[in-house]
Amino acid sequence: MDPLHSSIHPADEIKIAVRNLNFYYGSQKALENINLDMPSHQVTAFIGPSGCGKSTFLRCLNRMNETILDTRVEGTILLDGEDIYAPEVDVVDVRRRVGMVFQKSNPFPKTVFENVAYGLHINGMRDKRQIAWMVERSLIDAALWDEVKDRLHESAMGLSGGQQQRLCIARALAIKPEVILMDEPASALDPLATKKIEDLIQELKKEYAIIIVTHNMQQAARISDITAFFYLGRLIEVDETRLLFTKPKLRQTEEYITGRFG
Repeated sequence: MDPLHSSIHPADEIKIAVRNLNFYYGSQKALENINLDMPSHQVTAFIGPSGCGKSTFLRCLNRMNETILDTRVEGTILLDGEDIYAPEVDVVDVRRRVGMVFQKSNPFPKTVFENVAYGLHINGMRDKRQIAWMVERSLIDAALWDEVKDRLHESAMGLSGGQQQRLCIARALAIKPEVILMDEPASALDPLATKKIEDLIQELKKEYAIIIVTHNMQQAARISDITAFFYLGRLIEVDETRLLFTKPKLRQTEEYITGRFG
């Protein structure tokens, strides 16, 4: 079954286009024939029950699944029209352009400053003034600067959970990505910290394409422009969020979002 799509966006706004994607863990097919367009300056949310393939698909978008042994991808993922799985494409460059924030905040056991500067060093930046400016800019963009500007040289492990997650977002922003992937970025946070992350996402979409996995359908409804519903490795339906949640085209989608299954 092909997922139901509305004609959401003109083609020139599409940042990532996925065509006929299949993904395998060994001989097990985890994703089947996924076709999806994800535009710039929008939040695209993936919803669906646990084990349905949302996070696996998200990790396909920056080739993160290649860190897992015995996996295989079929199909095409285009980033600005370029196939990120083409043999000549540098995976390091893909992961620079498509940054990722994980479910559990994972700051390095270093200072706040060193956490954000880490990617800049890896990418060869040596100018200390430029690094300091980029760190400050990234922390501002991650809505964290005012809270940590006097703690830059203290351990990041001393920050609260919500601050650590925003620090990880700042770390992703520092290397100037074009797309930000977020795998349940607020699932471990309290409501106040969650609201800060959600507000931040709304700001960040002005500059980036944001793609988020969430188990929280209320969160998807609040922050996303487009929602894609996955089930058993298939993309079932995708539409503008307000339409998917109020007028889903498929009974399966309606039953999931109303809590009747999954």
